[in-house]
Amino acid sequence: MGNLLYKIAVIFLILWLIGFVGYNIGGIIHILLVIALISIILRVIKGKQL
Repeated sequence: MGNLLYKIAVIFLILWLIGFVGYNIGGIIHILLVIALISIILRVIKGKQL
């Protein structure tokens, strides 16, 4: 499950970067960034507990 969260976070970060540089979609890009950051934080927290 943690590996899946990490992959999703990386995908969201890539989508955010593409949207930030190339396209102006509005608030959706920032929502993707927040979701990616939350996923990374959860990954770090769960990794330290193991």
